[in-house]
Amino acid sequence: MNRRRFLGFLATSTAAMASACTASAQSRPGTSRAAASRAAASRPGTRAVPNEVPVAPRSLGGASAPGVTASEIRIGMSAAFRGTAAGLGTEFYRGAQAHYDEVNLRGGVHGRTITVMALDDNYEPNPCIKNTIQLLEKDQVFTLSNYVGTPTLTRALPVIKRYGEQQVVLVGNFTGAQPQREAPYADQVFNIRASYRQEMMALVERFWSLGARSFGVFYQIDAYGRSGTDGVARGLAQRGARITAEATYPRGAKFTDDMSPAVHALQKAGVDVVLCTGAYQGCGAFVRSARDAGFLAPVSNLSFVGSDAMLALLVKHGKSNGRNYTRALVNSQVVPSYDEVALPGVAEYRAAIERHNPVVPEALRDASYGVQKVSFISLEGYVNAKVVVEALRRAGPQPTRASFRQALESLRSFDLGIGAPLTFGPERHQGLDSVYFTRVEGDRWVPIADWAAAVRV
Repeated sequence: MNRRRFLGFLATSTAAMASACTASAQSRPGTSRAAASRAAASRPGTRAVPNEVPVAPRSLGGASAPGVTASEIRIGMSAAFRGTAAGLGTEFYRGAQAHYDEVNLRGGVHGRTITVMALDDNYEPNPCIKNTIQLLEKDQVFTLSNYVGTPTLTRALPVIKRYGEQQVVLVGNFTGAQPQREAPYADQVFNIRASYRQEMMALVERFWSLGARSFGVFYQIDAYGRSGTDGVARGLAQRGARITAEATYPRGAKFTDDMSPAVHALQKAGVDVVLCTGAYQGCGAFVRSARDAGFLAPVSNLSFVGSDAMLALLVKHGKSNGRNYTRALVNSQVVPSYDEVALPGVAEYRAAIERHNPVVPEALRDASYGVQKVSFISLEGYVNAKVVVEALRRAGPQPTRASFRQALESLRSFDLGIGAPLTFGPERHQGLDSVYFTRVEGDRWVPIADWAAAVRV
């Protein structure tokens, strides 16, 4: 079989990191506390923090740690809230905020409400670096949580590492890449979800068992895309096989973009299945282009893709031309289905979303994105918030960053109500390992009960 590979390399700028580190060095961590005019939030407990707004210092008073006052605990978040990946940050924020709103309504944690200081990075590395410095230096948040994306977080990790002596940690993130799971960064990151490697190797196992032997990959040409593709290569290597053909697309691609060159390359290579590592607009464009070209091989996506946002695009497009773009479409997930209401954690999530209907602060909102009532992403954000709240509770009425870290590492077989207990420890900073598989039925994602039917066109 003729094998064609479309390889790309994303050049990274060391100048941006050097500039960020210089800015960090010019301001002594822990000596001042930020308070500034914040963009108006939609409810108490949420704040949008505008970039490059002068911040007036104020005294920490009797606080036990940065980001902690007598009435509030501040958590920092950098994510994509605008642009082609707006749905990722928006839904992740909504899910976490639903739980924080519920906790705050009941008096908070040890009498303190939880406030999320959110910044938009547009799913780009340099803004994420800048946001991380602002959150830690100017806004003096207590901890970081719910960062979104591999190309962003991997560039922010060296910055977070600089604050190791101050016990700064990141709890929960919407990326399954390896860098935050390995030295030298794993010590300061508490990953809650399973990794991309675990997801991809599980998908390889399933498709291999169905008889697939020629595997193609389609991926976003950056650290995220390469991380997912590495999982495919590892899964195939265990079976003495290799990836047959590769095709890539640039970060920021839109659903309307033509992915025909990638489709034709994989189709010509004769692959049995295509495993995708990307975001909902780029991967949705690939599925659309593939089906329009008559390429009917099963297509799978990782959990990060934004399954519900991608499905909405495909269904809307299908209704416009009378075609079905969702057959033989399989997505892996790292949380159970949001329709499995028999699971208490899922039922709680749906009730909290319904009760509070969180919205992103006006200053961060992308008017072109329509929120999902429920989604896998917001459920994952909700689960992450539950972990943060439990660790804050265990950290005691006078929490410090050190006691918060100890509390996280004390979580053993912690019941999140999703059918899979979470366990952290000093040598274990990934709490969950479960991978789930879904297919489209009607206009919804459902758990796969029959794999033969799931991949049939």
